[in-house]
Amino acid sequence: MTEKLLLGLPGLVPSLYLGILAIISLYGFHKLLMVWRFYRHRHRSPKPLQYFSETELPTVTVQLPIFNEMYVIERLLEAVCQLDYPENKLDIQVLDDSLDETQRICQAKVLELQKKHPNLHYIHRQNRWGFKAGALDHGLRFAKGELITIFDADFIPKPDTLRNMVHHFSDPRVGMVQARWTHLNRNYSLLTEIQALMLDGHFVIEQTARNRSGCFFNFNGTAGIWRLNAIHDAGGWQHTTVTEDLDLSYRVQLKGWRCTYLPDVLVPAELPMEMNAFKSQQFRWAKGASQVAAKLLPEIFRSNIPFYVKFESFLHMTNNINYVFLLVILLLSLPYHIYVSHNHWEQDLFVYLPIFVGTTVNLFCFYLVSQYEQGITKPFWKFAHEIFFLMSIGVGLSINQSLAVCEGFFQTDSEFVRTPKHGVISSAENWMKKKYRAAKTWTILLELSMLAYLVLTLVLALYYRHYWSLPFLILFNVGYFYVLRLSIFQNR
Repeated sequence: MTEKLLLGLPGLVPSLYLGILAIISLYGFHKLLMVWRFYRHRHRSPKPLQYFSETELPTVTVQLPIFNEMYVIERLLEAVCQLDYPENKLDIQVLDDSLDETQRICQAKVLELQKKHPNLHYIHRQNRWGFKAGALDHGLRFAKGELITIFDADFIPKPDTLRNMVHHFSDPRVGMVQARWTHLNRNYSLLTEIQALMLDGHFVIEQTARNRSGCFFNFNGTAGIWRLNAIHDAGGWQHTTVTEDLDLSYRVQLKGWRCTYLPDVLVPAELPMEMNAFKSQQFRWAKGASQVAAKLLPEIFRSNIPFYVKFESFLHMTNNINYVFLLVILLLSLPYHIYVSHNHWEQDLFVYLPIFVGTTVNLFCFYLVSQYEQGITKPFWKFAHEIFFLMSIGVGLSINQSLAVCEGFFQTDSEFVRTPKHGVISSAENWMKKKYRAAKTWTILLELSMLAYLVLTLVLALYYRHYWSLPFLILFNVGYFYVLRLSIFQNR
């Protein structure tokens, strides 16, 4: 019956298929636009208006928002207390919302460090109202600094981090300065290597291209400095979304404040080693970006900023909607192959060639540039292997991320789910022995169903000899198998 229905509507399936591919290709070519902007504006390296003298350095409050971080909190506190900055102009807040033994570990470490650093303060809330945004806002009530620096629990700032960033605030129009993330455990596993590659594309190419071309870019939640007046002017930290960093970034820039990105200031951090933790993190980022899009895009379109800035903001905030379109493509793959089986093979080529050009080539160039610009060299086969798995994992996350996008646009619930950190860096260590684990969710059942559906589609393609589609169907199946296997059985 399904086959008769498809044959009765010969133009519907390929038309819908190609229409969605056109939208996906738009976002794919946007990657190339980012590379072009990166090279066109790379010479516009931000310079401080002037350099503060030692006596002119502004007072800085360092905020450390933590929640159940027993494995990394001591490492963070030791690193922050080694920051090279005048003691009398440094105010450190440990914003501890923890509910487990992290409280005891943290309090003991604070007492130990306070002997040499009396400016270190422990602040514990009785509830998690507002989650991270609420903790940051609560800390501002006691902040002594005109500048506010934020480091998440899994980061290890270098001693010269503040001095490399603070001079940009000599320009009174600058409201925020963001540093670049690097990765402590990049080589721990294939999963962490892929995450590092994904983040490199964002931090090396996108953030630089947006900032230097005059577009809005986002604070990444940590490893950055805010001007307190800019936070207040934009309405403060708000917890109506789960990406309070993206939300505040755009509100500040809409108010006319300048933000600066410093790709040469590196702050290393820990990547999630568990697939379920990675999925949880990606879910939160996709949901939060969708919430911010629904909240701020109307205001952005009504504003007087240039059109190209509005367009870039739209593509930035709605990028995760690609997962919804990708999911539809996956669901259409079976009926499409039924349709093509009754038509010429040219139909197959006409559909899959745009996929190859609009996704594979663009992504390959985008991430290749992100590695080349860091001086990371690797054999072609290894890079191709990583790109294959990056695309596969992207496919395997399509259900997880589509649900996140839908929640972001259509639900008001904004619970903040933390990403577990284990303090594991060496590949000789095993995070499985650690206490914190990310929760398995019911989406695993949906992913299992999708894998079965894609296997059926692959079998059908082989039966009808649709060889042009095989590389992509293999990619789809590998992605769901890999994500599903690690979601259920991961032991590394």
